[in-house]
Amino acid sequence: MPDKKTRESMQYELCKILHRTGAIKFGVFKLTSGKISPYYIDLRIIPSFPDAFQEICVFYQTLIEENVGADNFERIAGIPVAGMPFASLVAYQFRKPFLYIRKEAKLHGRQKRIEGILAPGDRILLIDDLVTSGLSLKTAAETLRAEGGVVSNAVVLLDREEGGRENLAKVNIKLHSLVKVSEVVDVLYDIGALDEMQRDTILKQIKKE
Repeated sequence: MPDKKTRESMQYELCKILHRTGAIKFGVFKLTSGKISPYYIDLRIIPSFPDAFQEICVFYQTLIEENVGADNFERIAGIPVAGMPFASLVAYQFRKPFLYIRKEAKLHGRQKRIEGILAPGDRILLIDDLVTSGLSLKTAAETLRAEGGVVSNAVVLLDREEGGRENLAKVNIKLHSLVKVSEVVDVLYDIGALDEMQRDTILKQIKKE
């Protein structure tokens, strides 16, 4: 694990980035998992802020080095769509081959689900932006395993604390996250970026699980 000071520093900086870029929205949102949520964290906008994008990719790199280890995987797979920009840059930083998994097989050409080169026995690190139920990561792992890939670890910036960690553990995938949404709420509330109602809205969503 990163030492406490380093981890807390990264968490704090990430929360400031979320606030500065307007990545947290309130309303009624349908998530990839199909769940309805009163808040949405949109990390797809981060690459539109080059300095924030670069800083967040360094957070990924640090988290991976400390929690997984660069020698414990051969390839990095990005989860479409939000995870792909982060995964591609992190793969470049580690000088590791990059893959991504299509949501559906192509209907032309070789009709592949996996884009990139994968050999049986390759250890693959999954990267996504955040996790809710874990369904997207689980589906990606199943696709990679069907082609002979070995998937044991997944890395995300943010855990929404809605069952994803536990669901992935059931299929032998260890989830590594930089920050939990309850920790984001604490920081943003402390710096005045969330009011009490917004804080309570997010915490109630977590407690439903």
